[in-house]
Amino acid sequence: MGEQGPADAADLARAVRSAAGYRPDPDLAPVVLRLPFRGPWLTVRTPAARVPSHGTHLGGQTFALDFVAVGPRRRTASVRDWRTVLATEPANRFVGFGSPVLAPAAARVVAVHDGEPDHAARRSPLLLLPYALGQGARLRQGVEAVSGNHVVLALDEQPGCVLLAHLRQGSVAVAPGDRVAPGDQVGTCGNSGNSTQPHLHVQVMDSASLLSARGLPVVFTDYDVRSRAGAARVSQGIPHRREVVEPVSS
Repeated sequence: MGEQGPADAADLARAVRSAAGYRPDPDLAPVVLRLPFRGPWLTVRTPAARVPSHGTHLGGQTFALDFVAVGPRRRTASVRDWRTVLATEPANRFVGFGSPVLAPAAARVVAVHDGEPDHAARRSPLLLLPYALGQGARLRQGVEAVSGNHVVLALDEQPGCVLLAHLRQGSVAVAPGDRVAPGDQVGTCGNSGNSTQPHLHVQVMDSASLLSARGLPVVFTDYDVRSRAGAARVSQGIPHRREVVEPVSS
């Protein structure tokens, strides 16, 4: 992988058709990972709510999760003002922007991409719909226009590759061929690619190809969870939507 550039129209069309007919094997054993961050993060999208979690099997997204870092009172940003309702917002007002992104398992780096700009954030409902309608055009520009700056890790002891996406421009700290241990920093959280506010997209897939890969199920180990139902410690599980999760080690 690497610098792929604009997606070939025929390849993209084949990938879309293939994804539309794909049905994951319900008996697949999940890949076991650590959460790839420190501190509390809000689970925004998760296969615990629906499969495919992002509405499509394309690009290995079947079991993908999105996490947004939060501060006190589950707030994702330090400021909420008129721009939150009517306009875009600077990415650096969000708690997660620049937060370390960590390797979730022992692995070898097989692909990296950096250099995509961090966009202004969009929490305003007035801006979210037009942005969503532009996803197809961004995909035709290439997978980097969707995943943004990212790292792909081939797991050492389990099948599959892990994608950590939407990293901050200039923050990628590893190169293809590097080996990483659990907890090693590979970059920081950003707002690059198809992203409306700084967040981390995590998925496990059966290959390093961001166009043709198939998603693999995943569970995470040793984390604390807070939700409306209360607080609990989870030895192994999958975060549910709107749960705040934090690795035990942090």
